[in-house]
Amino acid sequence: MINRVVLTGRLTKDVELRYTQSGTAVGSFNLAVNRQFTNNDGEREADFISAVIWRKSAENLANFTHKGSLIGIEGRLQTRNYENQQGTRVYVTEVVVENFSLLESRSDSDGRKNDSGNQSNGNSFGNNARPKDPFAPNGQEIDITDDDLPFDFGG
Repeated sequence: MINRVVLTGRLTKDVELRYTQSGTAVGSFNLAVNRQFTNNDGEREADFISAVIWRKSAENLANFTHKGSLIGIEGRLQTRNYENQQGTRVYVTEVVVENFSLLESRSDSDGRKNDSGNQSNGNSFGNNARPKDPFAPNGQEIDITDDDLPFDFGG
């Protein structure tokens, strides 16, 4: 059987970190994941996915992220149910996170907020600066022309 989930999205709020009675850390959060298409109004909608993460990973995620952080998660889908205080059966579907990745630097993530606390357009590279190439040595830009490529784009 295969049960694998891989998602990339932004935290809708800070990770809620709690501890069980035995002292095990558990973090709960929601991830906003953009859909690949736009609706009839031309707007991109998002799905809000519930997730839970355990132990040291939960503490690390809570310590190194905040609302709006771009992260990648990998895990499995799990369903559970319980009876609430009103006696109603509640069904929950969530991702149990096994691995996560921080997909932007802390300064980029912090730079997304302006002085009023509103989200900016996400471009923290300045007016004319270009982002560094993550595949280049030391993150510097690689200068490649079409003549350097071993194939033709047909243009």
